[in-house]
Formats: sequence, structure tokens, C-alpha cells
Amino acid sequence: MQSAALVTGASSGIGAEIARELHRRGNHVVLVARRADRLAALAAELGERAVVMPTDLSRPAERASLPGRVAALGLQIDTLVNNAGLAVMGPQHRADPDAELNVIEVDVAAVVDLCTRFVPGMVARGHGAVLNVASVGAFGPLPGGAVYGASKAFVLSYTHALRAELKGTGVTAATLCPGPVHTGFGELAGIPDEQAEKLMPKPLWVPANEVARAGVDGLVAGRAVIVPGRYNRVAAAVNYLTPRRLLLPLLARGVLKS
Repeated sequence: MQSAALVTGASSGIGAEIARELHRRGNHVVLVARRADRLAALAAELGERAVVMPTDLSRPAERASLPGRVAALGLQIDTLVNNAGLAVMGPQHRADPDAELNVIEVDVAAVVDLCTRFVPGMVARGHGAVLNVASVGAFGPLPGGAVYGASKAFVLSYTHALRAELKGTGVTAATLCPGPVHTGFGELAGIPDEQAEKLMPKPLWVPANEVARAGVDGLVAGRAVIVPGRYNRVAAAVNYLTPRRLLLPLLARGVLKS
């Protein structure tokens, strides 16, 4: 079996850049996302050692098929990057239940599902790594994006626990918590970059390729939590430490009235 890295949400943005970074470092990469055409374009760019595996991660049956599909190609996953994610913005009393539950399916259930399917093999082999992508929004509640923020908080907490469980196995786990990035993610969530730039100061924005490099470097270095960008590290600390009675009204005013 040939060792490989599996990257979800690899069709664009941070996921595509992480795939490029891992490939640049000599890894075989399995590219997972819904948009087969974009995966094919990235695989063509990377050339050898890149495999396209179109998958809708909101569907449990498609997630469950991944280990078998990977094994059929003679590959074993020794690096798992759970990057795929989506968000729906707006107050909960106006939310579409199906859309919000879909966020949980992709941002939470898929992370747990793929970890429980691929990490046992890593432990059995005595080596491996998991990089779960959260957000600086994981460090506190997010009015106007309640489900997204809570989902990322879950990813952060889950990965901390997973990391502790894996101590001594040769397998490590880390959480990548980027701040705002120009990827088109916000547009899909209903907040175009132009609007987001008014809410979040320019120093917080870090290019996707820098986020990817920081994530892979941090994973290799054995760090538990990786927050790319000095100002984002400050913002994460402020978010985490500021009393909620002071912070939440400011956040709600900024997001819900924008």
C-alpha cells in the first residue's frame, strides 16, 4: 500500500492550497469534494501523485464509501485533512432548518465520521496525522452564525480530546483555526468579501496559501492549535478571554446589523 494524504474540501480555497502544499512535500494526495470538475483541474495541475475522489460529504453513505475506494487504488491514508466546511449566516429565528442541519452534517458529522474510519489504521501502523480545520470563530459564540461557530467549537474540542487519546500511538492531531481568507466561502454563506472586509480589519486577512503552509508546518511540528497570522492569534485570545456579557453584544451588533 502507498501512503497518501486525503484532503476534503480540496476543490478550492484552503483545501486546494493544503493539497498543493502536501503534494509539494512529496505526498500522494486524494482530493475529495463535490465538484468533480474542479478536482480534475487541480489534479491536472499537480500531475502525478494526485487522485480525484468526488464525494458529497453531507451524505453518510458517500463518506462510508471512502475507505474502500481509497484501498481499491492501493493507497492507505496516513494524513487526514478534514477541511470541508460550509456556513449559513443570519439569526436563528429566520433560519432554514435543513440548511442549518446540513452545516452540522458537513462541519461536524463528516469530521467525526472520517476520523473514526481512518485513524484506527494509522494507530495500527504506528504513524499518522490528522489536521482538522476549524476557525478563529471556534474560540467563542458567533451571533449571526450560531451553528457555524458552534460547529467549529466542536471541531476544536473534539481534536483536543482526540490528540490526548492518541498520545503514545505515533499518531498526532491538530486543529487549524484560520481567520478571514479570500476563498469565496463567505459569498456562499451570504456574506460577500466586500461586506466581510467592513466587519473584519484588513490585518486579520491571511492568503489561503499562507494558511495552508502554516497548517502543514504546524502539523509537522506537532502543534495542537494553529492560528495563522499574529493578529488572528490576538483576536482568538480576546474572543476566548473576554467575558461573554461584554463580547456578545458587540459581535451581535456587528454581524446582525451589517
